[in-house]
Amino acid sequence: MGLEVAEHSAEGAYVYGPEGEAYLDCLGGPGVFTIGHRHPKVIAALKQQLDLMPLSSHILLDPVMAEAAEKVAGIAPGACEFVFFCNSGAEAIEGALKAARSHTRRPGFVCAEGGFHGKTFGALSASGRDVYKADFEPLLQGFTHVPFGDADALATAVGNDTAAVLLEPIQCENGIIVPPDGYLATAREICDARGALLILDEVQTGLGRTGRMWACDHDGVSPDIIALGKALGGGAMPIGAFVATEAVWDIFDQNPYVHTSTFGGNPMACRAASVALDVVTEENIAGLCAERGARLLAGMRQVADEFGNVIADVRGRGLLVGVEFVDPDIANLVIAGLVGERILTAFALNQPRVVRFEPPAVITSEEIDRVIGVMRQASADTVEMLGL
Repeated sequence: MGLEVAEHSAEGAYVYGPEGEAYLDCLGGPGVFTIGHRHPKVIAALKQQLDLMPLSSHILLDPVMAEAAEKVAGIAPGACEFVFFCNSGAEAIEGALKAARSHTRRPGFVCAEGGFHGKTFGALSASGRDVYKADFEPLLQGFTHVPFGDADALATAVGNDTAAVLLEPIQCENGIIVPPDGYLATAREICDARGALLILDEVQTGLGRTGRMWACDHDGVSPDIIALGKALGGGAMPIGAFVATEAVWDIFDQNPYVHTSTFGGNPMACRAASVALDVVTEENIAGLCAERGARLLAGMRQVADEFGNVIADVRGRGLLVGVEFVDPDIANLVIAGLVGERILTAFALNQPRVVRFEPPAVITSEEIDRVIGVMRQASADTVEMLGL
């Protein structure tokens, strides 16, 4: 398949093998490298922080964490302004679930079928594909799953015992599923009417990836809690966070140690996040994702028009694009064709029929055109090989 080369280094939109083999990264982590691999500002800041203090004392005041938290709060949607740093998106979801139960004193959660929130126990309970759950059952109780994008089903499921509704604004691992316009706004209304919180998982969609700072901005919706990760570390450090409104933050009123993390919010990770957030705003990452994503989406739709017998759909927002094939084996053959031409991509974790494209925002128009051209050729070769 062309994946026998060991990765050795990376820069911008490329991953390099030990002999200098250049692979255009259209998978991006997935979703980690929104500002590119080894952004020079992030790397310089990390080298400086490493010489100062890699890990904190957990006793004295931590100005590096404070700066990162201030910047997250400054761009977070709506009234979300209280920040807890952890080490991953899955940990962020765990914290969000705990905060929702503590604040509402309710046990239940309503989530979406096909959703993906991580593989820790609570996050896995919230996720919606059984293949990742079966070996670990019974999982946590109180989780109900409804079809994604179905507002009526959501309204039926949310009741007086619901602590929160947890949704991805776009289902990434389920094949880049964009919900109907207004779905998130309706979810917000349902939560408000029933006294439940709205948690949005923007671990993969946040920080400009969809062409807006947050995917929920497309619907003009603000959650009570938002979960972050992946690109928050600038493609250089693992870090996650959950960010909530002041009302929800009462979880920490009586006992600030009720939820803690040894390595969460460490100076290296927070320094990376702080500089990455500067890059996101100063270099107009959301605008780049919108512009270059439109080119990528249009090109892939042209390919789909040419190969309608094997491509069922093309969808996405910004530089988050999914191409759905009629069969997962066909998708894998096309992926092999792309990798053979040194373009890195993969299938969506919950939907192997979908080839995903999540390149860094630094990808150029010429590189996007190359990806489209190789996709066209890989599709043609696959059709010819299978005699379709």
